[in-house]
Amino acid sequence: MNVLEERICKDGVVKEGNVLKVDSFLNHQMDVNLFNEMGKEYARRFKGKNINKILTIESSGIGIASVAALHFPGAPVVFAKKSQSINLDGDMYTAEVESFTHKNVNHVIVSKKYLTPEDHVLIIDDFLANGCALQGLIQICNQAGATVEGIGIAIEKGFQPGGRMIRNMGYQLESLAIVDSMDAKTGTIKFREQ
Repeated sequence: MNVLEERICKDGVVKEGNVLKVDSFLNHQMDVNLFNEMGKEYARRFKGKNINKILTIESSGIGIASVAALHFPGAPVVFAKKSQSINLDGDMYTAEVESFTHKNVNHVIVSKKYLTPEDHVLIIDDFLANGCALQGLIQICNQAGATVEGIGIAIEKGFQPGGRMIRNMGYQLESLAIVDSMDAKTGTIKFREQ
């Protein structure tokens, strides 16, 4: 069992509706030392890839991507914003993304200044369930003419279709913990062997 799986077993909470609550260390309060270990593992799994940019989506992916970027020297982190603001100017790439957790649809935005055809991108996010966020980020990379070198996920819900769909599209998808099943009544979590 890896360090992330151990932490999920220790501090994660399984809730009804296939919800895994990991806000005490991953996506509300952030354990930066854990993120650093995750970043090392992403660097190992994507070794040899020509990655010069890391792309994520606000907000839960930002912390993980930022710390992971320390293991990809010179690669800045760009995050897709979920709303237009007065600080955003110029041309934008946009994609529609449905959120499993929030049960809503967002139009995510990346400035064309920060994603170009010269970019070789590692996409990083906290969760993968149905794959909607990843599809949106891939769509934005395609609009930019950027190359998606790989996708790093903290926790994949292996019993939902997102992981299979993204892998079937031909992308190198590396999930640090894949949950094959979880039971809210007993609080048990079964991880896929990797």
